[in-house]
Amino acid sequence: MIHHCVRFTFKPGTTPEQLEDALAGLRHQGEAIPSVQSFLVGRDHGGVYEWGATFQIADLEGYWEYLVHQAHRRTDEIGLPLVDQFVSFDITDDPDPETGKRIAALHQRRFDTDPGLTELVSHINRYEGSAAPGPHST
Repeated sequence: MIHHCVRFTFKPGTTPEQLEDALAGLRHQGEAIPSVQSFLVGRDHGGVYEWGATFQIADLEGYWEYLVHQAHRRTDEIGLPLVDQFVSFDITDDPDPETGKRIAALHQRRFDTDPGLTELVSHINRYEGSAAPGPHST
């Protein structure tokens, strides 16, 4: 089982309507993507981030489906231009020590096949975690 988690803050000046559209997109991902078994979108308490989301996915095949699903891509188009700081991480009960590398490779594959996503992410002030290095690799 993989719990894919994201934490983020929005840029100053983000309107309440923009904020709600971005959060609604995240909720829609959880509802629309077949591999998502459960999800939660809400306020983040206990750090520098304002909002967060978690998506529970059974395996790497389902994770890839989640990454490339149109509902996820639509959320990126709506939300990423508004994001100031973003971190993603994954928690898994898979005992294979290579799972983290496999997850990172899926994210990199997504960036490699979607130049528009790379452009969207390039405008985030701070971007790190399992989805990194992404377009910011050195």
